[in-house]
Amino acid sequence: MLTSFYPIRNRRIFDFVVFGCGLFIALTVIAMFFYPGGTFTDETTRGYSFFENFFSELGLFRAHSGGSNTISFALFFIALSVVGVGLGLFFLAFPQFFQATQSSRALSAIGSVCGILASLCFIAIAFTPADVNFDLHLDFVLWAFRLFPAAVLFFTIAMFRVGYPAIFRWVFVVFFGLLIGYMLLLELGPDMKTYQGMVIQATGQKIIVYASITSVMLQAWGSRRNGSS
Repeated sequence: MLTSFYPIRNRRIFDFVVFGCGLFIALTVIAMFFYPGGTFTDETTRGYSFFENFFSELGLFRAHSGGSNTISFALFFIALSVVGVGLGLFFLAFPQFFQATQSSRALSAIGSVCGILASLCFIAIAFTPADVNFDLHLDFVLWAFRLFPAAVLFFTIAMFRVGYPAIFRWVFVVFFGLLIGYMLLLELGPDMKTYQGMVIQATGQKIIVYASITSVMLQAWGSRRNGSS
């Protein structure tokens, strides 16, 4: 057992995080089947393209093709809101494992603040559809993926400080590398208003979003196991 302080409410938090991550994957995949069509560069396409459409397009009020996007919008809103809440709860409960030293406590506290702020940005993305306020929507996306790597970095260092199980340490090491790569893609990558840029950005987004969900799900599962062992 990594810590003697592991109240039942925290076990339930990690259970909820695992559930929320699984629900996000399921709902976003289902939402893709209901998206009417259209991309940033071509309004005539039909249906959802994994390589040409962004996640945020599932949350549009109206699809680029002009069709109603009610079902996809509702599913995306629920998925992102639930996983955003779950992410915030995860970063609220996770620091309990890093109380052994002053440095690990400080690192986990900073990581927790960054993670909770990132989770609020993810929730805000759900409340700001790109076709209603694109600039604000993009700001929340950028800040979410600036704060998330910071949270992961601080917790990764804390993991090594307290001797957290190696497999979970390396999950966050790999995840941090992916987050930095995606942050660079957002800041320095090709313009999504071109077809080639759109494909690169949309594909990169799919990789990092599902990598994020998988990484947090694994960490929550590991926290549940480590706290009750």
